[in-house]
Amino acid sequence: MFPVLLKYGPIQIFTYGFFLALAFLSAIYLSAQEAKRQGLSPARFYDMCFYAVLGALVGSRLLYIFTELPTFVAHPLKIFALWEGGLIFHGGLVGAVAVAFYYMRRHAIPWRPAFDALAVGMPVGQALGRVGCFMAGCCYGAPSSLPWAVTFTNPESLCPIREPLHPSQIYEALLLLGVFGILYWLRTRKRFQGQLMLTYFLLAGAVRFGTEFVRNPEDYRGPIIWANMPLTQVVALGITLVSGILLWWFWRRAGKSGS
Repeated sequence: MFPVLLKYGPIQIFTYGFFLALAFLSAIYLSAQEAKRQGLSPARFYDMCFYAVLGALVGSRLLYIFTELPTFVAHPLKIFALWEGGLIFHGGLVGAVAVAFYYMRRHAIPWRPAFDALAVGMPVGQALGRVGCFMAGCCYGAPSSLPWAVTFTNPESLCPIREPLHPSQIYEALLLLGVFGILYWLRTRKRFQGQLMLTYFLLAGAVRFGTEFVRNPEDYRGPIIWANMPLTQVVALGITLVSGILLWWFWRRAGKSGS
């Protein structure tokens, strides 16, 4: 599509980087509005989000480096070339959650309401990030003959060009907007603190697990772990199952305490 959004002399603004910045800003804004509604300190929440973003960038990049280790051993400076894509959501999720939880504990922020607030904005940020992937051509789909298959022609794209492909990035972005709609509706109807975050993990994991089936096998996503599924898909399945079990367990506890 359009890997470079703007080029003026030696200055280049990469589309992936632009959408990544927009993703973080949108997610933080929406989450902060929910945090404010729940009575949390906006200043503390914004500070926590800043550090969580750093944790997400580091975690997502480290996991990608791990899956593409030979490439980065041969070209170590590419570790810092974020504008070329190469961020894996699961690594970013672990990094962001770990940093956010540490910040909450250190500053005595109620962690369950805070994580629920984060859950409201995260699917929107994730969806915008997928749009950036689509523009750059990373995380590309499998070959397709469907009417809506996309053909990349820009030689700077990170995917095969002149070959009709599933727009897997757009599939995931649209599904994640649906996840946002569910969470936004649920935020005033939840039965226990932490329900939004667990629901987000469940739905986002299921979305990623499903869209992995239309990802291109040439787009390396780690070693095959089980049932011909790569590392990223198995991790997504694990997140879905674990969060689903926890959601069911806390739901039952909330029901018993309310009866």
